[in-house]
Amino acid sequence: MMGAAPSSLQPYLEEWNSMLDSDVTEAGVWRRARESFESADSQGKQKILRERATHTRRSVLTMISHAGMGHIGGDLSVTDILTTLFIGVLRIDPENPEWPDRDRFILSKGHCAASFYSTLAYAGYFAPAELMSFMQPLSALNGHPNRTKVPGVESNTGPLGHGLPIGVGQAIAAKLLKSPSRVFVVLGDGEMQEGSNWEALMAGAHRGLDNLTIVIDRNLLQQGDRTEETNRLEPLADKLTSFGWEVREADGHDYSALLDAFLPSTTGKPVAVIAHTTKGKGVSFMEDRVEWHHKVPSAEETKRALAELA
Repeated sequence: MMGAAPSSLQPYLEEWNSMLDSDVTEAGVWRRARESFESADSQGKQKILRERATHTRRSVLTMISHAGMGHIGGDLSVTDILTTLFIGVLRIDPENPEWPDRDRFILSKGHCAASFYSTLAYAGYFAPAELMSFMQPLSALNGHPNRTKVPGVESNTGPLGHGLPIGVGQAIAAKLLKSPSRVFVVLGDGEMQEGSNWEALMAGAHRGLDNLTIVIDRNLLQQGDRTEETNRLEPLADKLTSFGWEVREADGHDYSALLDAFLPSTTGKPVAVIAHTTKGKGVSFMEDRVEWHHKVPSAEETKRALAELA
C-alpha cells in the first residue's frame, strides 16, 4: 500500500513515472542488455554500466524522497558495484530465480536496500513500478531486504555482520555439491568492525573457498563519523592478507577496474575486494558527508540532485 505523495514531490514523481514507461519491465529486456554488454568493447561496456548506474542513482533519490526515510549515502556509494555485478558478472536467470547453479549475491549492508531493489527491478525480478512502494506499509520492499518477499534476495540482512557468515555457508554448500556457483557478499566498511565477520574470514580461508568473493564498500564513513575515528580498520588490506585472503584493491566507481577485480580467484584463496568509494557519489552536496548516512533530501534538494544526475 502506497501513501499519498506530498504535493512538493509531484514534479519528480511525474518524471519518475515517465521514466518507468520507457524503462525495463521484464527479464527478457535485461537479458538483451546482458547480451549487448558481452558483445561490446571496453568503452561500450563502460557506457552501458554508467548509464544504468545513473538511472539507479536517480531512482534511489526518488524512492527515498518519496518514502521519507532511507540510507542514501551508502546507496549511492554502492551503486556502481551492484551495477557491475548484476550486468557484467553474476550468472543469474531472473526468469528462474531458483536456478540451482546460479551465482549467489548477498548485500550484507542491508540498510542500503534502495539501490539493491532498483538493481533487481532492472534485472527483471519484479516490475520497476513497485519501487515506489519502498518502505510503505505492507510493502515487500522493506528497509532491509527479505528473501521471503523479494525475488533475487538470497538472504535477509540488516543486523550487520550476518551476510558474510551466511555467504561462507553458501560457498561451502556449493563446494559440497560440486556446483560452479560463485558467491559474492557486499559489506560496508563500518560493518568490518563486527567480530562475526573476522570469524567468517578465518573460516573461509581455512576451507579454501576460492568460489567466494567479498566486496568492501570502503567509503570511509559510517553512522555518525569516519570509520577511522570510530574504530580504526587500517591497515585493512594487510589484515585481510594475514587472514589468508587474496586481496585486490580497486576504484569502486571505475567499471573496468571493478570487472577486473571480480574475476575468479587465481590463488585458490577466497577473494577480498576493497572497493574505494565516495559516500553520496554523484551528488555534490552529499559526497563524503557523514550526515547523509540516513538524511532524507527535501524536495528542493532532490530536484538539485536529479539535475546533477541528468
